[in-house]
Amino acid sequence: LNVDYPFNLTGILYFPKIKESVELRKNKINLYCNQVFVTDNVEGIVPDFLTLLHGVIDSPDIPLNVSRSYLQSDGNVKKISAHITKKVADKLEEMFKNDRADFESKWKDIKIFIEYGMLTEEKFFERIGKIALYEDASGNLHTWQDYSEKIKALQTDKDGKVVYLYTNERQNHHALIEQAKERGYDVLILESPLASHLVSKLEQSNEKISFARIDSDTLDKLIQKDENIPSKLSEQEQEQLKPIFEQAVSKDKFTVQFASLNETDFPVSVTQNEFARRMKEQSAMGGGMSFWGNMPEMFNLVVNSNHPAVLAVHQHADETQRQQMAKQLVDLALLANSMLKGEELTAFIKRSLHLIR
Repeated sequence: LNVDYPFNLTGILYFPKIKESVELRKNKINLYCNQVFVTDNVEGIVPDFLTLLHGVIDSPDIPLNVSRSYLQSDGNVKKISAHITKKVADKLEEMFKNDRADFESKWKDIKIFIEYGMLTEEKFFERIGKIALYEDASGNLHTWQDYSEKIKALQTDKDGKVVYLYTNERQNHHALIEQAKERGYDVLILESPLASHLVSKLEQSNEKISFARIDSDTLDKLIQKDENIPSKLSEQEQEQLKPIFEQAVSKDKFTVQFASLNETDFPVSVTQNEFARRMKEQSAMGGGMSFWGNMPEMFNLVVNSNHPAVLAVHQHADETQRQQMAKQLVDLALLANSMLKGEELTAFIKRSLHLIR
């Protein structure tokens, strides 16, 4: 920073490396007036998201020995704040345009700051939203416009809404990502702790889009098309089979549902409501209503009424065998979502070894 009109200011700011969590370490920008220290608490003096940057600013136009409330209302300070925001945006755009490969190499280190700025400063969102990058499951980075063009042909539902599939658990949702790829769908990797806030912000900016985490429902329901798949099990047969699957899970945590899916889809899937989970995540990050933060986690156990393995459970004559088969299918679904642990995992391993002997 080097400005001599309409105010004097010199300084340097930088993005510290943050990857795993939002380490909101403020008070890392030192404010000076003619090399005399003024304050290291610049909150309210510069936009909130820029207080996460580190560095030093020196300006003879910053008054000494005055209260923070005076600083926040001072005309020169407001101009300095607006200028710094503009310079940060200018620099990011310059990096993107001049050397995109280098910008992409730095993206994982700086994205948390940029996302925070996009969420808290509307003007910053309008400018930097055009160059913010989004990673797909293959590791490629895209701008919002490029990615939207890439997916809209296949991922537009019957109501004309583009559905952005995503996950914040790349490894845990590997099987679901592969299933989506087999359909020709693309999945975003949104591993930032601000992801749930960011997707809500993006949805608010365009009513013709929606975000759905890959485990929030079956693919046919996440991106609904006009075609309907008939069920090989009647409603009566499903009701007869339902108690067998209910015995395999805790009723306090799971609701068993049947869905008429493609027979090549998973026999049993575990899903979690997008809205409730997102509100719970936002509450944990200090946003959204605290009511959701206190709610217990609930899941749906979706049984594919067209899968050969489910049909085999229905057709088996021995009740004990039916229960074991259903339990095995349920445990496979839990395992695919990294939800099978401890005693339940040990029992699954033993049962699997017994079945293949």
